[in-house]
Amino acid sequence: MRLKTIAAAMMTLLAAGAAHGQQKIQIGCTATTDCSAAMVAVDEGIFKRLGLDAEMVLIGINSNIPAALLSNSIQIGGPTSSVFLQAVDGGLDLVAVSGASVMNQRTANLTTAFARNGVTIKEPKDFVGKKVGAPGLGAFLHVLFVKWLQEKGVDPKGVNFVEVSFPTMNDILKSGAVDAVLTSEPFVTRMTNAGTGYVAARYVADLNRTEPIIFYAASRDWAEKNPEIVKKFREAVAEGAKIVNADRDKASASIAKFTKQPLDIVKLNPPSYQEPAMKASDLAWWVEVMKQQKLLQGNIDLAKVVLK
Repeated sequence: MRLKTIAAAMMTLLAAGAAHGQQKIQIGCTATTDCSAAMVAVDEGIFKRLGLDAEMVLIGINSNIPAALLSNSIQIGGPTSSVFLQAVDGGLDLVAVSGASVMNQRTANLTTAFARNGVTIKEPKDFVGKKVGAPGLGAFLHVLFVKWLQEKGVDPKGVNFVEVSFPTMNDILKSGAVDAVLTSEPFVTRMTNAGTGYVAARYVADLNRTEPIIFYAASRDWAEKNPEIVKKFREAVAEGAKIVNADRDKASASIAKFTKQPLDIVKLNPPSYQEPAMKASDLAWWVEVMKQQKLLQGNIDLAKVVLK
């Protein structure tokens, strides 16, 4: 009996030692499917197996992620390409550590401009004079929508943009505070089922691009001081990405858990396509688009902002 007690105590000590030895990181993302590889890597124990105690942190607005990284509230975050480039252009020393999601025709239709009932929007010019909510001004959905308007011959200055987080979009549309929102699944289906409004435009599909949507970033200081954590993070995300791209059920379960959306709604649509590999040239198109929109003031050396 005494030997069993000692053995049990030893097992407890070993487990505590293993847990203590794990390196803790917090990964911040908004309530979308773009960081699903990391979500799955947490839920499937991939991070833990590699020695990382990883926690997903829900961020309301994507443009808040760079500040959260620099304040060390999170160590790794999923900013959109546009938010990241603006932050770097503004002097924040951030680096991309791994790819996350990319634009892909399989999922491009999932992103829409969604209008509330009572507002008529049938073509691009109908957005002029409307108040449109975006989950981060200068973030992915906003920049691409402006690019789409320009390609359709509509002056974006005629649209009143305001920031609205994904989880609050349905209520804000119902209240009439905005006329439309730039959103994605599973929120599109949820708002449609609630009878809040309708899809006014599938503008990302219209643009037909393949560049990164969101990628994982960190402060350069943190990344350079923690190369082993970055290496393990990349391994975990690469493994998680394979699961997301091949196993929709597992991906949906993790997405529903993190975004706090009903699983049956999440399952209706495929998650964002995950591409962990990333190179500096992947951001060149974004730089061009953002310069056209006067969102960048200087010249960014892309070779320095993607960690090798």
